[in-house]
Amino acid sequence: MFDILLSSLGQLFTLHHLLYMVVGVLVGLVVGIIPGLGGIAGMALLLPFLYGMEPSIALGMLMGLVAVIPTGDTFASVLLGIPGSSASQATVIDGFSLAKRGQAARALSSAFLASMIGGLIGAAVLTGFILIARPVVLSFSSSELFMLTLLGLSMVAVLSGRDLLKGVAACGLGLLVGTIGMAPATGEFRLNFEIDYLYDGIPLVVIGLGIFALPEIIDLLVKRGAIAGEPARLGKGWRQGVQDVGKNRGLVARCAGIGSLLGTIPGLAGSVVDWMTYGHAVQSAKDKSQFGQGDIRGVIAPESANNACACGAMVPTLLFGVPGSGTAAVFLGGLLLLGLQPGVSMIETNLDLTYTIIWSLALANIIGAALCLGLARPVASLTRVPFVILAPLITVLIMFAAFQATRSPGDLLALGATGVLGVLFKQAGWSRPAFLIGFVLAPGAETYFYQAVQFQGSAAFMRPGVLIIGAMILAALLLPMFRQLWRKLRSTDTEQAPAAGAGAAPAAGSRPINIGGIDLVIFAALLGMAIFGWFYLADLSLLGGLMPRLALAIMGIACLLEIVRSLVRKPIWQHQPLLQQAVWLSGFFALVGAILMFGLITTATLFCLTFLMFIARLKPWVTLTMAAGVTVFLVSMAKLLTLTYPSGLVDPLLFG
Repeated sequence: MFDILLSSLGQLFTLHHLLYMVVGVLVGLVVGIIPGLGGIAGMALLLPFLYGMEPSIALGMLMGLVAVIPTGDTFASVLLGIPGSSASQATVIDGFSLAKRGQAARALSSAFLASMIGGLIGAAVLTGFILIARPVVLSFSSSELFMLTLLGLSMVAVLSGRDLLKGVAACGLGLLVGTIGMAPATGEFRLNFEIDYLYDGIPLVVIGLGIFALPEIIDLLVKRGAIAGEPARLGKGWRQGVQDVGKNRGLVARCAGIGSLLGTIPGLAGSVVDWMTYGHAVQSAKDKSQFGQGDIRGVIAPESANNACACGAMVPTLLFGVPGSGTAAVFLGGLLLLGLQPGVSMIETNLDLTYTIIWSLALANIIGAALCLGLARPVASLTRVPFVILAPLITVLIMFAAFQATRSPGDLLALGATGVLGVLFKQAGWSRPAFLIGFVLAPGAETYFYQAVQFQGSAAFMRPGVLIIGAMILAALLLPMFRQLWRKLRSTDTEQAPAAGAGAAPAAGSRPINIGGIDLVIFAALLGMAIFGWFYLADLSLLGGLMPRLALAIMGIACLLEIVRSLVRKPIWQHQPLLQQAVWLSGFFALVGAILMFGLITTATLFCLTFLMFIARLKPWVTLTMAAGVTVFLVSMAKLLTLTYPSGLVDPLLFG
C-alpha cells in the first residue's frame, strides 16, 4: 500500500495533472466569489468537460474545485456581509464586522490560512479513514450499502432545520424524480409520459444547475445593483491575521477535527458544521464579549472546519457511494461519468486513484489559499461590479454546461423546469439540498435493495452491520425532535416568573409557523402529484413500482402532516414575492425557445449584446467585446471538445 501511496504522489506532480488542477482551482475561486452559487453549481459546470478525460487528470480538476470553494466563498462573507455559500454563514457574523472596522485584510488572511490548515488536516483524516476502513468496506454487502443510503436520507432532518416535514416532502420529491426512467430490477419504464428525453431519466448536471444555480442568479438579478454597495476596503493587518491563526492553533486543530468527522456523516455538511464550530469557539472562549462584534476567533473556527468538512465528505462518497454533501453528490456523478464505481473498487482496483484524490485535495488547498491571498485586492474590486453585467455571461455558461448532459434540447427545457422548482423552494424556504440528496440516492437505494433481497432474502436485514446502521438512522431522526422538546422545556422554565403575565415571550418551541402563497401552491402540487402518480403507476410490477410508490407516500404523508401541524399551530401569513422572479423565468424560457429556433451560438451572442446594452447599459464597445468573447468561447469549445449545439435556422449559415 505504501508504494501505491508514493506512486500516486508522483502522478500528482505531472504537468497535465497540475495544469488541470489549477483550472479546477480557478473555476472554484470564481464560483466561490459569486454569492450563492457554491460547490454544487461549480461541480455541475465542470462535469461536461470530463467526457473522454483520463480519470487521474479529471479527478485533479474536480479536487481543485472542491478544495478552493470553501476558501473562495470567504470573500463574499467578509467583504459583502452575505454568505458566499451555506458553508460560510457563520463567517459573516465576525468577518463582516471586522471588515466594517477596516480589518478586512486581517479577517481574510486568517480565514485563508485557517482554511488551508483545515484542508490539510482533513486530507490526513481522509487518508487514515482509507487505511482503517478498508477491511470494513470489504465486509459490506448490498444490505449494509442500502442501509447507508437510508442513513443519508435520514440526514434530511438535519438539513431541514425547524421545517422537518417540508424537508422530508422535498426529499420525497427528489426520490420520485430520481426514479424516472428504467427500473433496475425489472427493466420497466416509469414516469416518462411517453417523452423520449425521460426514458433515461434526468441528468444530475441539469438537476444541480436548475435547483441551485438558476434560482441564485434570478435572486441576484431581482436585487439588482452592485454585488457590494460600498467600496470594499481591505485595510491593513495581513500579518496580524497570520499571527492570529498561530495564537489560536488549538482552536484550528479542534475545529478541523470536528469538521472532518462530521463531514464523514452523510448530510452533515455546510451550515451545520459551520455553526457547530462557531458555537464551539464561543463556548471554549474565556472572553466572549467580542463575538458578533468582530472577534477573529469567530472567523478562524468555521473557516478551519469548512475545508476539513469537504475532505471528510469524500469518505462516505468514495467508500460507500453515499454523498456526504451536495457537492459530493455531484462529485459522485462525476466518478460515474469517468467509469469509476465508488465502494470496494475504490480501495481494491482503484486505490491509486483514491490516493490521487487525497494528494490533490491537500495540494489544491495550498494552491487555493495562495491564490486567494494574491487575488484579494482585485477581487475586492470585482465585488463592486453590478451583477447585471455578469448575469448574461453566467447564464450562457450554465446553459452550455446543461446541454452537455445528453446534448439534447430537452436538457435546456429540463433545466428551466427544475429552475422553476428551485425558485419556488427558495422563495418559500423549502430545503433544496434535501431534494438533491433524495434525487442522488434514489437509484443507489433501489439497486442495493433489490440486490440484498435477491441474494440474501429476509436475512439481509438481520446482519449486525444493518442493525447498527439502523440504530444510527433512528438516532438521526429522533435526536432533532428530542432536542427541540428539550429547548421548549428549558425556555418554558426560564420564562416562568412571578406576575410575568402577557409580557412573557413565547417559548422557542412554540413559535408560530409562517406560511405563504407559494407554500400553498407547493402543497397543492405535491399532493396532486402524489394522488395522480399512485394511480398512474398502478400497472407496474411490485418491484418496479416499489421505489416510486415509496417516494409518493413519503411526499404525500409529509405534506399532510405539515398541513395539519400548520392548522393546529395557527400559522402567520407571510408574504412570499414571486412576480419579479416569474418575469425572469419567463425570459429564460424565451431564451431557450430562441436557441431552439436560431441556434445556441447566434442566440447567446445576441442575448449578451441585448442584455448588456439595454439592461446593464454598458458602453457599445464594452458590450461588443464581451459578446464577441462569448462567441469565441462557444465556437472554441465546439471545436476543442467536438460538441454539437442546437443549430436552429441561423447557426449553420454563420458557423457551419
